[in-house]
Amino acid sequence: MTVPRNEADAADRRALHERIAADVRDEIMSGEMAPGAKLPSTTQLKVRFDASSATVQKALKLLKDEGLAVGRAGAAVTVREHRQRTLRPAAYMAPAGAGSPYRWLTETVEHGTNPRSTLLEVAEVVPPADVSAALGLADSGTAVLRRQLLTIDDEPVELVASYYPVEIAEGTPITEHRKIRGGTPVLLSDLGFPPKVSVDRVSARVPTQEQYTALQLPGSLPVLRTLRVVYSDADRPIEATVMVKAGHLYELQYEFTPA
Repeated sequence: MTVPRNEADAADRRALHERIAADVRDEIMSGEMAPGAKLPSTTQLKVRFDASSATVQKALKLLKDEGLAVGRAGAAVTVREHRQRTLRPAAYMAPAGAGSPYRWLTETVEHGTNPRSTLLEVAEVVPPADVSAALGLADSGTAVLRRQLLTIDDEPVELVASYYPVEIAEGTPITEHRKIRGGTPVLLSDLGFPPKVSVDRVSARVPTQEQYTALQLPGSLPVLRTLRVVYSDADRPIEATVMVKAGHLYELQYEFTPA
């Protein structure tokens, strides 16, 4: 039998302006308030949330900082053109064609944006524990890390850290500090390790200091963390990638066929 929590335990302990912003944010992102629509007035929000004018203005500032609303003091605040992008991870998994750019870049361009990938680091490192477990590494075992920052229209949207078993990466362009034409799926296939199955584990996280700074997050927003493990023949793990996305810019769409 479940014992209900008392009212104090169940209360939302966030500051009131954060709670107001959360409710209005949800209405914007779910489409209840269309781009260009006026947000409720300060007076309406004061009544709805039993809040002061100053508290409502703090909530609206959060939404403006996140790019969800526009307007200046004393004027109507409106919903900005929705910037959240729907990603279909399956669309990025197939290797790019010969001589073609990395599939993430070509898929993003199709949506009318200007994507860019910046390689930040290539090194042999001891991966995080969940990555080590996914790759089947021994204690203190190392892997080759390729870390990059993805931007869209010069706005940072995703940090990507990909790890490869040393015995696969050694002596290949994976260890070199340069971009790989077509991306690593093409290279891995050429090396005799064609990607066959990918498994994603997605979670919402509070951003680390590095993630908060690199993604230029506007406030106390979560990030989406995906641990993707890629397997080749005989279920051999050949890549484990940690992707951290700005939570207010992305949603993920997965498609399933009933068994």
